[in-house]
Amino acid sequence: MEQRRLGGEGLTVSALGLGCMGMTWAYSGGGDAAEAEATLLEAVDTGITLFDTAEVYGPFTNERMVGRLLKGERRDRVILATKFGFRISADGQISGRDSRPDHIREVVEASLERLGTDRIDLLYQHRVDPAVPIEDVVGAMAGLVQAGKVRYLGLSEASAATVRRAHAAHPISALQSEYSLWERGIESEVLPTCRALGIGVVPYSPLGRGFLTGVLTRAEDLPEGDFRRNQPRLQGENYDQNMALVARLRGLATRVGASPAQVALAWLLGQGPDVVPIFGTTRRARLRENLAAVSLKLAACDQFLLDQTFAPDTVSGARYNEAGLALLDRG
Repeated sequence: MEQRRLGGEGLTVSALGLGCMGMTWAYSGGGDAAEAEATLLEAVDTGITLFDTAEVYGPFTNERMVGRLLKGERRDRVILATKFGFRISADGQISGRDSRPDHIREVVEASLERLGTDRIDLLYQHRVDPAVPIEDVVGAMAGLVQAGKVRYLGLSEASAATVRRAHAAHPISALQSEYSLWERGIESEVLPTCRALGIGVVPYSPLGRGFLTGVLTRAEDLPEGDFRRNQPRLQGENYDQNMALVARLRGLATRVGASPAQVALAWLLGQGPDVVPIFGTTRRARLRENLAAVSLKLAACDQFLLDQTFAPDTVSGARYNEAGLALLDRG
């Protein structure tokens, strides 16, 4: 698979990565555990090298699954990314953000144990903690690099101002943020800042939590326990207006002989060689479909059509509910 570089410290990964969250947490109805695990293993065999998890997914269960599957000879073939940043009780209750340096060190030790590895290849702060200066956070992360427990550093959903301050304290290799046809908020300030500093961008939810596939039902019809039931863009009139945009995506996909998901991923890959989307799936068929996007090259006129169709002011509804929006760093 095509390889791309994240940051200036030598981190090289496959052009597409696999987000593992939905294999054990957050979504419902996506397939059984055996199929999800087979999907992850096939991802390794097909050349994906970037695998993304976090302590909060479960909590803890996703890291354990990823660690169990990516062991032995597979471990040396992959870049393993995980995240810290929340206060989680012993019984799995999440009670806010926590990026105190001592807590970071504790979390990393616990993550290493759950992952069954001696190093985390890419460590992200999951959400910026307004109570802890980013310089202190990155200082603690840098100490883990010096100790050989972490190789590269990343941030998630950080503002341009926070990215600049963090990078001044220690080189940041990657910024993970939601970025897709229907979420382009980073294009105004965050993406230019990352490029000026030589930081790679890792878009999560590159298919709009499944919406850009064109087959996702509205939030109200999703099973109980699926966190997308709380996503405003999938609710009521927002769903109907956004599905009209997806209809245009579907039309373009039919014309170029691809699926809507492949076109959406190809558009994102076309935003630059410093962009490495991580999609999530629990099915091998979807994995194979998504991987084909790497070889799909959209004509300039089709890129322009998608840019205009999914301009930021055309998408209806916020990308998170109020609780989710409150966790974002707005700098």
